[in-house]
Amino acid sequence: MKFADPKNDIAFRKIFGDENKKEILISFLNNLLNFAGTAKEIIDITITDPYQVPRLKELKQTILDIKAIDKRKIHYIIEMQVIHTAAFEKRVMYYVSKAYSQQLSRADDYPKLNQVIFLGFLDFILFKESSGYTSRHLILEENTNGHYFKDFELNFVELPKFNKGLKYLADVKDKWIYFVKNAGDMTMIPMEMEVPGEIREAFEVANQLSWTREELDAYDDKGIFIQDERGRVEYAREEGREEGIEAGERSKALKIAKAMLNKGIPIDVIAETTGLTGEQIREI
Repeated sequence: MKFADPKNDIAFRKIFGDENKKEILISFLNNLLNFAGTAKEIIDITITDPYQVPRLKELKQTILDIKAIDKRKIHYIIEMQVIHTAAFEKRVMYYVSKAYSQQLSRADDYPKLNQVIFLGFLDFILFKESSGYTSRHLILEENTNGHYFKDFELNFVELPKFNKGLKYLADVKDKWIYFVKNAGDMTMIPMEMEVPGEIREAFEVANQLSWTREELDAYDDKGIFIQDERGRVEYAREEGREEGIEAGERSKALKIAKAMLNKGIPIDVIAETTGLTGEQIREI
């Protein structure tokens, strides 16, 4: 068997965005959000943006998130993001606030607004100061930590921080994270992942032998696009680092030149020492 990589959003949406296999998404959400076995447990869900075979010409505009609503009218936004793009955090807040406000048809229907929960799987580290691979973000009162504004909740899973092996998966939540991070590198369903049945079913959906030619083409094309984007972002960062180094070296040279000038050292000697031109030194 050859499993598609869930970090590719074509695969992610096919696995978790199928209205006919929504038990996979229900298990996924219940365990990732710690709802399983509690009064908050999701029993049924409507996927408002269900998976459809993507058309290749529209591939770059593929929407990365799945939107769903449960019977309590809670809105869920589930996203797979592989690259830390500029203003990613602001985009998340925009998605959440837009989903919140679009619940109303009239501006004065505020009591009808329901909670919006965001769940983001990230293939990069967003919170460098924390070693935890999952995090939950709420609006809290500064002095008491009181949770009075409950309608926005942001949850993140940072895949690079998750390094557990199969034998060390503590619960179903760990199993789902392991599936998203590693399924693309696997050729069989491990014994440890046979239960619950929803994870096994997710593997079966990810099995590329059951995919159409159109889906496989879209998946491969999206993979190439993701790699190109990674390369573009890394190149931009490397260019920025080099420019920063050059700027730092220039600043250091100017400080040395200024100190030498104050000591009355000739400009030609300063130029030879610092690498600055005579004109640059005279402008100090």
